[in-house]
Amino acid sequence: MDDTRVIRLIMELRQSGITDTTVLSVIERLPRDEFVLSNFSKQAFENTALPIEQGQTISQPYVVAFMTEALQIGERQRVLEIGTGSGYQAAVLSKLCRRVYTVERFKSLMRAAEERFRALDLHNIVTRHADGSLGWPEQAPFDRIMVTAAAAEVPQALLDQLNVDGILVIPVGRENQNQVIKRIRRTAEDSFEEEVLLPVRFVPLVDGVASERRQ
Repeated sequence: MDDTRVIRLIMELRQSGITDTTVLSVIERLPRDEFVLSNFSKQAFENTALPIEQGQTISQPYVVAFMTEALQIGERQRVLEIGTGSGYQAAVLSKLCRRVYTVERFKSLMRAAEERFRALDLHNIVTRHADGSLGWPEQAPFDRIMVTAAAAEVPQALLDQLNVDGILVIPVGRENQNQVIKRIRRTAEDSFEEEVLLPVRFVPLVDGVASERRQ
């Protein structure tokens, strides 16, 4: 990793309002260049989203930090992530909680992420190739859930799989329309509190598993 670029990124995240020193420390130490396409490695520590395989993206570091901070993770908690992508967000989460369960609809993305997890000795991440909008009912309930693609509406399955006192952080809004990050806390068995946190732009959360594009 380029220490100068990493330090510059962390300073930019601080100036943008990220205050959780644990989250900042994880981002500082995690090699984002291992999660991007090789022709974008020089841009890995810039505060920008980058393309990955299958027409997907690795999120802007600020958005990763913001959503991670908003999740308010504890080290004993079980976290569900919807949308493994490159694996970068799951890797960040894995440094903050007991176990990450991550679901990806593109099998090739899941396999590539698994290789990165092994190379970085991240052994508390469990992967699944499936429809992320359905969550992971066999492993529910979860203390925290993060969704890394924008849902037109919050999937009921994810709300159902959230523990009482659990938190869901999810981008909501249709493609090419206004999208916002929402934080939803389950306050009782049938009661939820919702906050709108940040305007964003994410790829859409799509039902079903994916047909792979040829690279």
